[in-house]
Amino acid sequence: MTEEQQIIHQQERPDKPEEACGVFGIYAPEQDVARLTYFGLYALQHRGQESAGIATFESQKVHLHKDMGLVSQVFNESILDELPGNIGVGHTRYSTTGSSHKANAQPAVVETRLGKIALAHNGNLVNTLDLRSQLLEDNHNLVTTTDSEMIALAIAQEINKDKNLDWLEGTVRALKRCKGAFSLVIGTPEGVMGTRDPNGIRPLVIGTLPGNPVRYVLASETCGLDIIGAEFLRDVQPGELVWITEEGLASYHWNKQEQRKLCIFEMIYFARPDSMMHNETLYSYRLRLGKQLAAESAVDADFVFGVPDSGIPAAIGFSEASGIPYSEGLIKNRYVGRTFIQPTQSMRESGIRMKLNPLKDVLDGKRVVIVDDSIVRGTTSRKLVKALRDAGVSEVHMRISSPPVTHPCFYGIDTDTQDQLIAATKSVEEISEQIGVDSLAYLSWEGMLKATQEDTNTFCSACFTGDYPVPVPDRLKASKLMLEETAV
Repeated sequence: MTEEQQIIHQQERPDKPEEACGVFGIYAPEQDVARLTYFGLYALQHRGQESAGIATFESQKVHLHKDMGLVSQVFNESILDELPGNIGVGHTRYSTTGSSHKANAQPAVVETRLGKIALAHNGNLVNTLDLRSQLLEDNHNLVTTTDSEMIALAIAQEINKDKNLDWLEGTVRALKRCKGAFSLVIGTPEGVMGTRDPNGIRPLVIGTLPGNPVRYVLASETCGLDIIGAEFLRDVQPGELVWITEEGLASYHWNKQEQRKLCIFEMIYFARPDSMMHNETLYSYRLRLGKQLAAESAVDADFVFGVPDSGIPAAIGFSEASGIPYSEGLIKNRYVGRTFIQPTQSMRESGIRMKLNPLKDVLDGKRVVIVDDSIVRGTTSRKLVKALRDAGVSEVHMRISSPPVTHPCFYGIDTDTQDQLIAATKSVEEISEQIGVDSLAYLSWEGMLKATQEDTNTFCSACFTGDYPVPVPDRLKASKLMLEETAV
């Protein structure tokens, strides 16, 4: 990348936290597992748009295809025909650890004494450097720069050094060496494993396919089950490993001190609104966020609308609680994706129009409340407000359905260093002035957690508080916590 391209890339980065990945796994000898995995990844595409991959197992033989691009760009009918087998493992990626190029696409396939494994990972380890050193000392050849490959190699290392270990025992030993966030789907010649870290920071669910015998599916979210007609069974629990084979599903708790800390941003923004968590769709939770936001920061206005698509449920909730009519104010171009044609400088300066366009006759002369789920750097918000002003809006009141993002994530979300997070360096009043709104209000931390209607101690909200549930090594902290002193 040239220096100019790097500047353009930074300018065009979404002003949102970006999720790491979506994972999918299936054991179904009677089915076309490659196609089912493809559609599962298609439903999970929102979790990563940089690369996609599928590995299938045909006895001891592994078939693998992965490449850069969207799921629909990476696969076609003829490629799927070349992926036979009874086990499928799939992955769609947004890079957090390891840069974005084909070598780092997943699943990661590694040879072991018992045969090959194919591993798909959602999350981020915080002890990557230590794990890398251990593997290099044992003369393992690291092909990629991802922590996901290191987990796969650690499993191989455990299985290879002790001939008495089976798949489960070797995997559990490797998992105990990993610290951080990881939801994993691991294919083997005998079956497929699904596991979550002891805090369950990233989601992973189990589904069943109808038939006799019942077959099982693993996915990051329930929307990955719905698309193939699988029924949601339950979540994989924190510190649990499920083993799916011809005999069915078995469960092992490899960590007995589970302390659930699901990432709250999964519920606010990352997961699809039609995915289920805590026995309801996330649309219902986001509706409550909007209602709580209206209760905390009422304002007089003509109508309220959300930033498509993630701000819409909260905007509807805000409308219902405040009595301010809900209306469409922005139209989203749903066909804007990755492009290799760079816009002109003037187009970049008003780049919001590429994705969102205001309804001028609806907005002209109106006082509006615009609801969004978060502000990270403030660049998109500023462009959006300018576009609304240009459309003739008389007042712009922005409401955010989460607290200010003040700390970077180390568990699988691509956030900037702390000095790039606008709320870490500026007050709410200063942010309001910078993005050009008449008023700005965020949802309180307490209100965000209250709206879950769950035990508020069971969520990770470190990006809002700096209270990291898994200790982060000082050298890793120093790379992102630019504004805080790190103890030596």
